[in-house]
Amino acid sequence: MAARSKARRRAFQILFEADQRGASVQEVLADQVRLHRSDNRQPPVNDFTMQLVEGYAKHVARIDELIATYAVDWDLDRMPVTDRNIVRLAAYELIWEDGTPDAVAIDEAVNLAKEFSTDESPTFVNGLLARFKDLKPRLRRDGADA
Repeated sequence: MAARSKARRRAFQILFEADQRGASVQEVLADQVRLHRSDNRQPPVNDFTMQLVEGYAKHVARIDELIATYAVDWDLDRMPVTDRNIVRLAAYELIWEDGTPDAVAIDEAVNLAKEFSTDESPTFVNGLLARFKDLKPRLRRDGADA
């Protein structure tokens, strides 16, 4: 698995853990960094993982607003926790992370859904992120203050 794919997987796991614990992603990120420092058997948190988690944290309210608006027939709190966090991470990367091509952000999210979620999840994730991709210029502009 490529280094950036591993970093995305790790970022997803941090978002997922934060969601499950009801903690902030910054708190879970700090916990993971401390855990690695105290136990070298634990995987490190690389720079790209930190960039993704911190970027998501900066735009969390806007990202959740977008998901709630465009996820047809799904309330954010009723969405499967795995799918919700895959989409959150990918939405950040797709809309605000200029160093990642749109197709890569979507493909990586779909792969996470295939690995960690239900058989229907990859289609859901792909469809929602494709909508974000189509609306990206407007979404960035509308959320410029976020």
